[in-house]
Amino acid sequence: MGTSSLPLAVLLFGVELTQDVIVAAGVLAMVVLMALSAFFSSSELAMFSLASHRIDALQEEGKPGANTVAALKDDPHRLLITILVGNNLVNIAMSSIGTALFGFYLSQGQAVVAATFGVTALVLLFGESAPKSYAVENSESWALTIAGPLKWSERLLYPLVVLFDYLTRVVNQVTGGRAAIETSYVTRSEIQDMIKTGEREGVIEEDEREMLQRIFRFNNTIAKEVMTPRLDMNAVSTEATIEEAIQTCTQAGHERIPVYEGELDNVIGVVSLEDLVREYLYGESEDLELEDLIEPTLHVPESKNVDDLLREMQDERVQLVIVIDEFGTTEGLLTAEDITEEIVGEILEGEEELPINFVDDDTVRVRGEVNIEEVNDALDIDLPEGEEFETIAGFIFNRAGRLVEEDETFRFENVALTAERVENTRIMKARVRRLPEEEAEDRDLESLEDETVEET
Repeated sequence: MGTSSLPLAVLLFGVELTQDVIVAAGVLAMVVLMALSAFFSSSELAMFSLASHRIDALQEEGKPGANTVAALKDDPHRLLITILVGNNLVNIAMSSIGTALFGFYLSQGQAVVAATFGVTALVLLFGESAPKSYAVENSESWALTIAGPLKWSERLLYPLVVLFDYLTRVVNQVTGGRAAIETSYVTRSEIQDMIKTGEREGVIEEDEREMLQRIFRFNNTIAKEVMTPRLDMNAVSTEATIEEAIQTCTQAGHERIPVYEGELDNVIGVVSLEDLVREYLYGESEDLELEDLIEPTLHVPESKNVDDLLREMQDERVQLVIVIDEFGTTEGLLTAEDITEEIVGEILEGEEELPINFVDDDTVRVRGEVNIEEVNDALDIDLPEGEEFETIAGFIFNRAGRLVEEDETFRFENVALTAERVENTRIMKARVRRLPEEEAEDRDLESLEDETVEET
């Protein structure tokens, strides 16, 4: 059955090889090819799971092989083609040799079936599963180890690599696919998902996770979302005395307050409590007026990015800026502390309450000026933000379409919102409750815990 192969051996090697020698040589070739299959399979996983920033770090540390890894990753498409060509060549070669070896002992059909299943099992175990598991656990060290041999493989297989690289690009152009592999290691949303996973796994503490998430939101935040609104502003007129200005500062608990001329839409600067007290107690001039202590400040549009604004405030050395709308009307004010709190969280003083207080796992009490996004994060809900509003109070007014009365409750999808405290026309405090699934599914619900619910 196998004697038909012997004349070919005579032609190739000039000697008549026995069947045992041919089988032994075939088995040895299979072992070598299996090792090459494991090499290419593990190379793919190790090279493409190694982050770009880690490659830069390895180069800076002077690790052997780091420069070769960087050179290979500079053209990821060429690298992938090299690995795939090498891997497929050795796997096909193993199938062919396996079929020939089984042919010595089985019929042609049996040999094909045995080689198909036998070689597939060996490749899956020793050429794919085991080496890739190792590469996952040791991606960095293994990438450095195999970088040199992989570079030599690219040179050895250069004609085939160039051919298939070209053919792949042609096919991608025809099918509308991408010819290049994306070089970005990770997206912004993936980093945020990793932060959440890190908290679940105990790698990141809850307060660390909250700070990291605030950092991601920071460069998308505008002045209108952070400012103290006009209704909550404390300011003094240029006609006020220094003593009146000191009184306003101390009663409001602020270190600095704006000074306006005529009306609040004409803010001309700010005064600091430190300057006011110093001049009031120790000033040598008896004719000193409040206007003499005014320091200039910035007027910024409400759409100003707070990241850019913080840098501008640092450059101009101002601690308080006035936020204006498109018509130049004063909308509110913003301090360096307000911007800092966007990253580090609320900085409370004395008996000041937290902006968000948990009643239970599904309910929070919040100040009316709290941003909707913060409430969404706290309860894992999805209240929408609009162009006209960013706060919980603004959301409730928008849903109501009118003035809201105290203790009035509204429902949006699976969320119930109650205006707990209303002063004049302002919602000072609200309660937000995430409804249980069975309660949220009841679209005809008329009351929530004996509260009047108005569907909007």
